[in-house]
Amino acid sequence: MKKILIVEDYADARSFMKFVVEMYGYEVIEAANGQEAVETVKHELPDLILMDLAMPVMDGFTATRIIRESNGKDQMPIIAVTAFGSSCYKQAIEAGCNDLVDKPVDFEKLKPVLTRYLVN
Repeated sequence: MKKILIVEDYADARSFMKFVVEMYGYEVIEAANGQEAVETVKHELPDLILMDLAMPVMDGFTATRIIRESNGKDQMPIIAVTAFGSSCYKQAIEAGCNDLVDKPVDFEKLKPVLTRYLVN
């Protein structure tokens, strides 16, 4: 079963995303901020990360850069999740994200994105 790390500072949003992603048949692990995400990736090996960009402690841009620089993590798909929309797209891609999904998350649009990056 493919494992997805959901990085989201709002517990309610994180719980809802977890519920939906698990309905799609994926295992879910969670982090509440970028620092937790960096630490989680050291111990777990998610197949994909859904990374909120605006968070306290460490934002998603910084966390993505650190994860990308970690040994062997350069191929892990990281999908930016943001309420800032396409205005953040270039910055997210430059930080190392593979794609961007708008908030509020349209779960009908999320499923094909997950499928695209989790082939195999």
